[in-house]
Amino acid sequence: MAGMRTEERITLAMAELLRKQGYAATGVNQLARAADAPTGSIYHHFKGGKRDVAAAALRSSGAAYIQLLPLLLDPHDDLVTGIEAAFAAAADDMRDTGWANMCPVGTVTGEVADTEPLLREVAGEVMGGWVEEGTRYLAGRGLPEPAARSAMYALLTALEGAFILARGLRSTDPFAAAGRSVAAYVASLVEQAADAPHAEAAPSAPGTAPA
Repeated sequence: MAGMRTEERITLAMAELLRKQGYAATGVNQLARAADAPTGSIYHHFKGGKRDVAAAALRSSGAAYIQLLPLLLDPHDDLVTGIEAAFAAAADDMRDTGWANMCPVGTVTGEVADTEPLLREVAGEVMGGWVEEGTRYLAGRGLPEPAARSAMYALLTALEGAFILARGLRSTDPFAAAGRSVAAYVASLVEQAADAPHAEAAPSAPGTAPA
């Protein structure tokens, strides 16, 4: 964290703590130590204390996480192959970090959705942003907008579920299964999109009933 402003160090440290242990288990003193900052500086930069730091951490980590989508998929000309590879990369990353590399947004949402309305709203805002940005990306890869949005929901749902199962089971199998399932679903959407122009280009001949 050398060279970072104090506010940035606090936000980054909170994101890491949320990822590893969630919101309730993270205290202000622990956060200050992790950020190498005086406890008072947390309240100086974040008037609402721990809650406001968590909100900032969710927004910053959420913005960073969605950038992984093009980074992981752009190298693959075939979108379906890229999705399976992305799930495989997530599995390797989680295994190599001791099964602790969960998404802080998903972690906090599951933990405090009913007890911290502000953080639930922030998490919802972040997830909504993921859907919008991911939909635009997948549409740019050739999927019609409704199909791209559906694919993005499937991808996010499968990935967040794989994080939870993999952490509990200490196994990468959930990622492999989720990756195959999402890839198969996206393959069907790609096929439908490819077939759609042909269907439009072949109207029924005059005087014949449509099939």
